[in-house]
Amino acid sequence: MNKSLLKNYARLVARRGVNVQKGQDVIINSNIEIAYFTELVVKECYKAKARSVRVEWSNDEISKMNYKYQSLETLSTIPAWAEERLKYYVETLPAQIHLLSSDPDAFNDVDQVKMNKVRMATGPIIMKYREQMDNKYQWTIVGIPGEKWAKKIFPNDSKKVAMKKLWNAIIHTTRVDGNPEANWDAHNKDIREKCNKLNDLVIKELHYKSKNGTDFTVGLDKTALFAGGSEKTLGGVEYNPNMPTEECFTSPNKLSANGTIYSTKPLSVMGKVVNDFGFKFENGKVVEVLAKCEEHKKLLEQLISLDEGARMLGEVALVPFNSPVNETGILFFNTLYDENACCHLALGRAFNECIRDYQKLSEEEINKIGLNKSMIHVDFMVGSSDLNITATTYSGESVAIFKDGTWAI
Repeated sequence: MNKSLLKNYARLVARRGVNVQKGQDVIINSNIEIAYFTELVVKECYKAKARSVRVEWSNDEISKMNYKYQSLETLSTIPAWAEERLKYYVETLPAQIHLLSSDPDAFNDVDQVKMNKVRMATGPIIMKYREQMDNKYQWTIVGIPGEKWAKKIFPNDSKKVAMKKLWNAIIHTTRVDGNPEANWDAHNKDIREKCNKLNDLVIKELHYKSKNGTDFTVGLDKTALFAGGSEKTLGGVEYNPNMPTEECFTSPNKLSANGTIYSTKPLSVMGKVVNDFGFKFENGKVVEVLAKCEEHKKLLEQLISLDEGARMLGEVALVPFNSPVNETGILFFNTLYDENACCHLALGRAFNECIRDYQKLSEEEINKIGLNKSMIHVDFMVGSSDLNITATTYSGESVAIFKDGTWAI
């Protein structure tokens, strides 16, 4: 990959991704396989006047060995030093960068029941600290090609060719060509204008219909807001949490989902790729997992049993089927990319910032609005070329939002 493009990408991550502030600490989560790119990001963070930059390295093979050889009790216990670190994050609010490069099939041979129990034990503790940091710090997630990830996408190519193809796709979908920062300023403006149109409608309910059997409705509170592109911390610092991003999203009332909806792309669940699945909802909750493969059905049933909120929705996201990500023709096997290919929903945690004046509301008031709480947030894709979405507004109008997979407004 062209070195100047890599430097531009690293600069984009630091300056438009997390928008490092002068004197701010930065934490980078990265795989050892992509150390070469991580170094570029570290340098760009320091050039943006970061006070300190710390890299927390990971390795899929070591993580697998930990699950294999450590006891459930050990894995389920968060050491005192690790909890103190979480407390320190709450106090100092470092910018956090997540560089994704892992193999989608990395945990195929790991005991999924054991992994599930670990998440159930540690999740509530971690969430306690994450909730204290919500909307107070900048974070971003971006993709960096790893060899196994690239070969998963392009199995018939050599590693070198597969890596080149994946790099080209990432550079294209993250708008790194030309002037990346100006590209993102314009892109954020476009998404913001679309969100404004949706918010002006004051949508009460969305009805999804497509030929694959999807016939599904989900409701929004009158105070719900669509957001997308860049976000702002409560302190007013603008950042881009997801790169790429094509979505206008909001959080629904957790008890409002009804009907059947089918996924249109595979999904990585606890390290395994599942496909050909859907969910039947009644009064907001998944009452049946629909899957052709029994193993995939069991994985999804485990996922929605992680906590009470795991079987309810926390996000509704609108993405045109002709998005730049989908136009690559690539199935990325990575939620960051595949969720920006088409419309999606998410099981689990909702976003407080999708409620008007949320910062002025108490936790009890937010709960009354019906926002979902969970330690998970798992996006699954539902967009297709024949998906139609119709909105019913609080004023009683019926408005076509999507027609044949793309915007109708």
